Order: sequence, then C-alpha cells, then structure tokens
Amino acid sequence: MHQALVAIIVDRVHNQFSTEQDFCESYLNVEAARWEEWKLGGNTLNNETVQKIKNLFSDYEWMLVQKMIRQAALFPEKRNYIVSEYKRLKTIIAKKWIQTGEATVELITQKDSQSHRERSWKINSMIHLKVSLEYDSWGYDDILTFHLPTMIQRQIEDSPVDLLEWVNENLTESYLYSEQEE
Repeated sequence: MHQALVAIIVDRVHNQFSTEQDFCESYLNVEAARWEEWKLGGNTLNNETVQKIKNLFSDYEWMLVQKMIRQAALFPEKRNYIVSEYKRLKTIIAKKWIQTGEATVELITQKDSQSHRERSWKINSMIHLKVSLEYDSWGYDDILTFHLPTMIQRQIEDSPVDLLEWVNENLTESYLYSEQEE
C-alpha cells in the first residue's frame, strides 16, 4: 500500500518541481536522505511534513488517492499501473463534472500563479488546468488540477472551441499522452 502512495506522490513531485532534491529543500524542508528513506518505508515523516505532502493535492484529489491506495491493497496487480490509473480516473471525473454544466475550468499559467507551491512549479515548462465544482460554501469546492506541458496552452489558445469544450474533447489524450513523454 505504501508503495502505491509513494508512486502517486513522486509523480506529482516530478510534475511540480525540477527535481526531488529541489522539492525536499524548497518545499518540504527535509533532507533528501530522509525523504528517500520514507519512500522505501524506512521511517515516518512528522505531521507537518505529511501535511505539506497532502497540500500537493486538492482535498478531492487526496480523497481519490486514498481510494486508489485501497484498490491497490485489494488488487495488488493495480500497483503496477497505479499512477496511470489515477490520472485516467481524474480525467473521467473532470469530464463528468463538465458534462453536468456545473464545472468551472480555469487555465493557470506560471505568471498567473500566486501561491508558494505554484511558484515552485517547474519553471516555464508546465501549465495547470483546474476543473472545479463549487458548492456556494467557502472551502468545500471539489478541485482537480492537471499539470500539462506549455505546448498545450498554445493548442488551447489556437483551438476554435472554448476552454470547456477543449477540455471535454482533449483532456484525457493530452494529459495521459504528455505524462508518458516525460
């Protein structure tokens, strides 16, 4: 179960930071050796560090990660493709949200981002697509974030359809294909 969690977290780290070393130094504030030990199951991380790791994900994404981990425990063969399955499910969920007509889709570029985590993203190599459902109650929105190569931004800008339509038609292929190239 731990290795499934580690695989998903490491994938997120690779999408948001230049290196795991950079992630450890600039975001987690832990030594890289301690991080490596944790990945191998050799130690635990303190609550503050675990919370920082959780903050790499939206609340909804973290809930989905927990479901994926349970699935991997029940079906060990899923551990072999846990990351791609997690990403596939995110795209399915985002499309369902969009089809309801209730979803908000937002394209966030490096220069638009304000948070510390977002400023730590890989410099000029990624854009972030945020799909969310709002419930008119602060702090309870469901959010899915997709980290995509910057070339996708040009594709979206050049598209004759609006952002919602582009996401509905192209997200799965763009998200899963771009991840395989890295």
